[in-house]
Amino acid sequence: MNTAKPCVAVLRHQLFLPSEGFIAEQALALKRFAPLLVGRVLAGPPRADIDYHVPAVSAFAQLRYVLRRDPRMFLPELTRRRPVLVHAHFGVEAVYGMELAARLDVPLVTTFHGFDATLKRAGLLKSRKPTWIQYLRKRADLNRRGDLFIGVSKFVVARLGELGVPVDRTQLHYIGVDTNAFESQAVNSDSERLVILHVARLVEKKGTAYLLEAFAKIAAQHPRAELVVIGTGPLGGSLEQRAAKLGIGARIRWLGAQPHAAVREWLRRAAVLCLPSCTAANGDAEGLGLVLLEAAASGVPVVATRHGGIPEAVEDGSTGYLVPERDASALGAALDALLAGDSLRARMGREARRLVRERFDLRRQTDHLEHLYAAVL
Repeated sequence: MNTAKPCVAVLRHQLFLPSEGFIAEQALALKRFAPLLVGRVLAGPPRADIDYHVPAVSAFAQLRYVLRRDPRMFLPELTRRRPVLVHAHFGVEAVYGMELAARLDVPLVTTFHGFDATLKRAGLLKSRKPTWIQYLRKRADLNRRGDLFIGVSKFVVARLGELGVPVDRTQLHYIGVDTNAFESQAVNSDSERLVILHVARLVEKKGTAYLLEAFAKIAAQHPRAELVVIGTGPLGGSLEQRAAKLGIGARIRWLGAQPHAAVREWLRRAAVLCLPSCTAANGDAEGLGLVLLEAAASGVPVVATRHGGIPEAVEDGSTGYLVPERDASALGAALDALLAGDSLRARMGREARRLVRERFDLRRQTDHLEHLYAAVL
């Protein structure tokens, strides 16, 4: 008797991006299905603990896929592996995945994470990315042909409805984090630095500029505090210049992109995580922000904004503080309160860990995902 688990093809064009470890983590948590990560290019070092396929094909074959959504470069391997469904991460991948799923005659599941549900039409066009333009052109077809649409937060689910995604084929599903992989954080002692940790791509949506302004307002009151920024992006240079003008350049560590293990280590050292996200001019908004869940699993309180799906991950006054978007004064006041109160940080950290275990545990959430898979088969 064949006892092999049915294969699921997990489609993400840029595989193993350092900021997208959650895709592999979710796939590895599957119990009843065997994941095969499928990508167009390797965007980071591949993991040894998960099966993946990036076809070695000509530049012409790659171009044919990008411009015509022709999936034939994936078919030899996937025909051999016989996946029972295709799970596309991001709507952009899904308009390509629907052609792949059709050729394999299997259902298509799509998870929307944020920008793919919030970015304005002009923003997609202005990107000049062929894949994003294809997404814009074929989104209506995807709404018609997709078997299951997943939003990573209630906020994303609501935005999908505004885009015409069928409500009866849409589900809320929090991805979750492996709570066992994060150690609960002890409150910093008087002899340690007080680390404000900011883990984000340096783009408008992440609100880093407002964090700099907020830190400048409170830095003098907290001489042991330092700001640690993990991430890169197009605004990196201008943000460093802004920090220098604010007189806080020497109090900031700009660490650039870091592996996930390093992020976990900094979470263990952090007094507070700050994610002051805001709606960008092009409409881009935060779907949820998994680093918020990782901070909670580490017992680290959060200061963030009432934005996108963030209020679904942070209980204001219990596991952290939520402030209005683009309000550096309110942001500074919240940071000030947490930096000044060891007992407050400890209490909020405990509550944060309780919340993430109850609502966002990866194993429980992935079990729910497998039930969603079974429903479309």
